[in-house]
Amino acid sequence: MKRDKSEMEDNLRTEYDLKSLRVRRLGSERKSFGPTTVRLEPDVAEMFPSADAVNEALRFLIRVMRDNQALASTTQAKKSFERTEESS
Repeated sequence: MKRDKSEMEDNLRTEYDLKSLRVRRLGSERKSFGPTTVRLEPDVAEMFPSADAVNEALRFLIRVMRDNQALASTTQAKKSFERTEESS
């Protein structure tokens, strides 16, 4: 189905300059959907060959921190219990 030339004409004014507009990329062509990029200092980047290596190291650190927090709260609860027993 061919369109008539009259259908293809638009009503934009000549003073509108659309050449400077940027095309918004969607889907897989878009590089990111937010400020999720993190830049590593060169000395840190030397230690990690890929983004997966960085993520693995950070997940390990998160597990260690959680384990330490759980251990600290258990130890604190134990000490608190021992104090109440001594007071009795």
